[in-house]
Amino acid sequence: MKFFLIAGEPSGDQLGAALMAGLRRLAPDAELVGIGGDAMAAQGLDSLFPMGELSLMGIWEVLPKYRHLQRRIAQTADRIAAERPDALITIDSPDFCLRVARAARDRRPDLRTVHYVAPSVWAWRAGRALKMAQVIDHVLAILPFEPPLMRTAGMTCDFVGHPAAAAAVAGPDDAALFRAGHGIAPEAPLVLCLPGSRRGEVDRLLPRFGETLRDLRRHVPEVQVVLPTVQGVADLARHLTAEWSSRPLVIEDPAQKCAAFAAADLALAASGTVSLDLAANRVPMVIGYDMAPISRMLIGMLLKTDTVTLVNLVSDTRTVPEFLGRDCRPAPMAQALLRLLDDPAARAAQLDAMDLTMDRLGKGGEAPGLRAARSVLRAVTGPR
Repeated sequence: MKFFLIAGEPSGDQLGAALMAGLRRLAPDAELVGIGGDAMAAQGLDSLFPMGELSLMGIWEVLPKYRHLQRRIAQTADRIAAERPDALITIDSPDFCLRVARAARDRRPDLRTVHYVAPSVWAWRAGRALKMAQVIDHVLAILPFEPPLMRTAGMTCDFVGHPAAAAAVAGPDDAALFRAGHGIAPEAPLVLCLPGSRRGEVDRLLPRFGETLRDLRRHVPEVQVVLPTVQGVADLARHLTAEWSSRPLVIEDPAQKCAAFAAADLALAASGTVSLDLAANRVPMVIGYDMAPISRMLIGMLLKTDTVTLVNLVSDTRTVPEFLGRDCRPAPMAQALLRLLDDPAARAAQLDAMDLTMDRLGKGGEAPGLRAARSVLRAVTGPR
């Protein structure tokens, strides 16, 4: 059995690696080929080209790379046709992955297709599910309310759990060692600064996050800031923070990042799955996010929900404050952070919502990568 997998960004790379591990456990002879990053490479994937070329988000960000992405789509579809896999498994990154799926289906109409991570049709552009059903047979959903939406659109779908609910978290000893190792006093408020994993996000958000944290320090001078990041944007993060009056500790090492999450009292984070990582570690948070003006305008017109933060959505609460688009401004974000430091009730409400979120995402159950692999094998070996 052979599978062609495609991941287009770091979060998808992690999902892909866990799925590969699950497939190797359940189908040891399976051949796994495709496109991925470091995590999938560690599972034995020889990527067709560097995954970083695909880590783009937003209409304005994609436009300058459009011709290059078109060439990569054709190249990938040609390779899929040559490899003749039993199934194509695309992981998130729908702007690239679903175009590849369509092109691959044009070359081989009988190709089975699986997409990992349902489109957020509950938030905006509900028609995406119907469009996706034209080229995708089966969906692996990571949020519990998504399968009915996918089935209504004409695809089979399983909820396989969210990786954040199964991720290992560091303990109090690790947290204490992290603080001691970096000269952070046990009583000093430690704030995580998380401006995203894409260069465009970091470039746009980090200056505003810096101003926000400066405002917070005017009220709480002893605040310490740690900036966990990924290899592809660490250099940019260091450059943008080089002239901060109090430079943050920028860390890339995964073990150090886990320890930092355990040690943190608070976080200022970009919108995205990082909110679930924070929830798994029970770190109260404030969310800030903005996009290029054209992308912001178009998405703002189509947005269907009053929140985009996954903790709010999964727990069906609105305990996590978020500042999106034009509201992503330093002063109100700093006030929201200060409230979480000063108001025990606000912290407690977030912590309760986080615990409920983790339970609903599958905490304590079978590992999501293994559940996803089991779902893939059922979908591929079952009747069409």
